[in-house]
Amino acid sequence: MPDGGHAPTLLCVIEVRGLSKRYGEKLAVDDLSFTVEPGVITGFLGPNGAGKSTTMRLILGLDRPTAGTAKVDGRDYADLSAPLHEVGAMLEARAIHTGRSGFNHLMALAQTHGIPRSRVNEVIDIVGLDKQVARKRVGGFSLGMGQRLGIAAALLGDPAVLVLDEPGNGLDPEGIRWIRNLLKGLAGEGRTVFLSSHLMSEMQQTAERLIVIGRGRLIADTTVEEFVARASSDAPVRVRGADPTALRDALTAAGATIETPENGGFEVHGLPAERIGEIAAGASLVLHELTPLQVTLEDAFMSTTADAVEYHTNRVDIHSAAATEPDEEVAGAAQ
Repeated sequence: MPDGGHAPTLLCVIEVRGLSKRYGEKLAVDDLSFTVEPGVITGFLGPNGAGKSTTMRLILGLDRPTAGTAKVDGRDYADLSAPLHEVGAMLEARAIHTGRSGFNHLMALAQTHGIPRSRVNEVIDIVGLDKQVARKRVGGFSLGMGQRLGIAAALLGDPAVLVLDEPGNGLDPEGIRWIRNLLKGLAGEGRTVFLSSHLMSEMQQTAERLIVIGRGRLIADTTVEEFVARASSDAPVRVRGADPTALRDALTAAGATIETPENGGFEVHGLPAERIGEIAAGASLVLHELTPLQVTLEDAFMSTTADAVEYHTNRVDIHSAAATEPDEEVAGAAQ
């Protein structure tokens, strides 16, 4: 419990029901429904332009929904009597007056809720900001320092719910590990933790559940494990055997597609590992390797949201581009 004497009320949920938000002709959020439960870290994923930031703003009462509701513990954010004690949020860590010190920024927030100076010092320690650094103007902060300050502000009221947009942005490897362990500890206390990130490898290590959206609509609401397993169902199996030619012929005859010959091994598509083992045993073929290839969360995300990406990039070969595009000064001299 913080020094302010407020004990957080845990077991709070975030409930989004039929949520929509339109900006002119743009439907940013489209009939979105999901629940974020306490005690687990829920990741919020989607391509750029999917509506993640808008959804978080709607949850925090920063925008009004066109339709539907977004409630915390059954109430609109605007109806919370002491919001810093109930919801800690970080949507834009650098949205701070650059002439104010980090310490004074936190003190100003604390005074709105009667939170004592000792709690400000406590959260500065929790996020790893040196006290001398905290006394400096925010305008001179690095990206990582600004991020830690934003997290400190979210933790200030010891809230039961945390809503964080890209909390690992700008943090070094030590900082990434720190925020991961911090969030796991907070969820372990029964708090509701809802965070977005484009760092898929980190999300795979941090989150337990996922809400995935695209073009403002719900794509998936499941565990990380189930999301990855679903995308892995068609993943190939890496196989190596004592007689590669005979093994290839046997698997091809069973309907498999063979790819990527390498070091006497290959990838098998269209047959599960169990069936490959049975075929090899039936043909008296010795296997040296039989490895189902599991996709990563990044692979699963890319394949699942492929049709929901609004902004596509073109792959450019910089070497061929350099070889084919004439230097402007050389071209001008030639003329």
